[in-house]
Amino acid sequence: QVQLVESGGGLVQAGGSLRLSCAASGRTFTNYVVGWFRQTPGKEREFVTGINQSGTSTVYKDSVKGRFTISRDNAEKTVYLQMNALKPEDTGVYFCAVSLLNIVPTNAGAFASWGQGTQVTVSS
Repeated sequence: QVQLVESGGGLVQAGGSLRLSCAASGRTFTNYVVGWFRQTPGKEREFVTGINQSGTSTVYKDSVKGRFTISRDNAEKTVYLQMNALKPEDTGVYFCAVSLLNIVPTNAGAFASWGQGTQVTVSS
């Protein structure tokens, strides 16, 4: 079981930027695909982006392509989500999670461990 802690959320104006961090514990961190999801009240948790174990493959939800960048530093056991040109529809609680699959899945059920989430609010 990998323990995950998200940080970096906050309140920003539309067009602004935030950088989220997902800090992990556990010696097997490099064996995990890491994904970011977001959720708003009354809506299903949705996939935002994911990155493979080595950081050589990434997947993005269409609506964030060109604006969000996922990266990882395995030595520091941390995954980052750089979010630029934020829009009000990006508002939500952002969660990071890990999967043992060898590809980046987009369904929440494929991820085994989750962080507590960090709130991102984008005002218009």
